[in-house]
Amino acid sequence: MSIAALYVPLEEGNLRIEPLREEHREALRAACAQDSDIWAIYPFCYVGEHFDPQFDSLLAGPPGRCVYVVMLEGVVVGMTAWIAFGDPAWSIEIGNSFILPSLRSTGFNGRLKRLMIDHVFACGLERVVFKVDVINTRSRAAVRKLGAVEEGIMRRERKTWNGRVRDTVIYGLLREDWLAQGDPAARP
Repeated sequence: MSIAALYVPLEEGNLRIEPLREEHREALRAACAQDSDIWAIYPFCYVGEHFDPQFDSLLAGPPGRCVYVVMLEGVVVGMTAWIAFGDPAWSIEIGNSFILPSLRSTGFNGRLKRLMIDHVFACGLERVVFKVDVINTRSRAAVRKLGAVEEGIMRRERKTWNGRVRDTVIYGLLREDWLAQGDPAARP
């Protein structure tokens, strides 16, 4: 299975993710601008003069990355992506994720990730990976809540847009772990 085969619109109730298009530019710009502080711990910046070059890069389809816009009740509230990781028929990373500050700690991120994870495993893949900055404690807790297991830390894995050298925590979620959690409606 190729990464492109996963890249289809997905929805659950009032939550929808769809492939990023030019028509999403201004709505995503506005969403990203609602939290100018968060970008200090992201590898890339999506506010101010950084937004258009980053958005253009995402539209160009960087190799191995398929970006979605995240919508709630038809309004753009963030972004997320499939990112190639390991054997494309076996494993995929979910990353490049951002949601509005007002939706954090509401369960929305869990809904979003469950929608994506269910799709991955329904398509026959065996593993989902999350890579999180070691200092991003909120995202680390959210990934653990999904049942992902911390597998290690890649020290000095990258230099971020602002020059900070990042250590990255790898989390893995296996098909059998996900299915063992039981009824999708009862998942965290």
